[in-house]
Amino acid sequence: MALGRKQTISNDEWIKAMANIKTIIAEADIKKLEKATIAEIKAKIKGKKAAYAWSAGKDSIVLGALCEKAGIKDCMLGVCNLEYPAFMAWVEDNKPPNLEIINTGQDMAWLAKHPQMLFPDSTRASRWFAIVQHRAQAKYVRERKMDVILLGRRKADGNYVGKSDNIYTANGVTRYSPLSDWTHEQLLAYIAYNDLPLPPIYGWPNGFKCGTHPWPARQHVGSAENGWREIHSIDPTIVQNAAEYFESARLFMEGIQ
Repeated sequence: MALGRKQTISNDEWIKAMANIKTIIAEADIKKLEKATIAEIKAKIKGKKAAYAWSAGKDSIVLGALCEKAGIKDCMLGVCNLEYPAFMAWVEDNKPPNLEIINTGQDMAWLAKHPQMLFPDSTRASRWFAIVQHRAQAKYVRERKMDVILLGRRKADGNYVGKSDNIYTANGVTRYSPLSDWTHEQLLAYIAYNDLPLPPIYGWPNGFKCGTHPWPARQHVGSAENGWREIHSIDPTIVQNAAEYFESARLFMEGIQ
């Protein structure tokens, strides 16, 4: 059975699909899709100074592989000071050669001043991308004088890719999403057939649901206590640090001692 909209797929369903993906999609079909996507990328960026956004998530990892084959080598990653240390360590070991990392600076003190961004609802979760990834992308495009930046956005994830095409310009930044029509299965199959490494987040609770986002959304954890429990299972030091800023984290730590 095909995977549906991202918001309705359980983490276990993602893992099962990944484990069985080669029985669902043939390698020949993925090679054909790769060839067509690379051809589209080359056609749309012809004569333009282009780079791609790499988040170290599954979509951007596929995007990066295609862009490199299409001749696009420049890339960037937007992060803040609230990333999981294990995730950042993986980035350092697996980043593309020409990656530029832009840190937008949000830290635990900032989060304490914006508590609505801790375990956010779906609307506020999207704000994270505006204040970190989008801001970093705009800075990169402006400073590098890029004509277009390629993103790993897909319609199957409910992402906006443009009205009549998969390229659009907003606030002076032109964004192009060559994977816009790829299905979840096609993406997972490309990863599997090309042996692309994935970061440790996909082995963590709700990893496929939360992606590279540092704070699990409220709909995934249900409560602050469950959120701290999930983060504690990944990296206890993060919750210990958060206890200095959030009473809910402090109470959680007291409850497990």
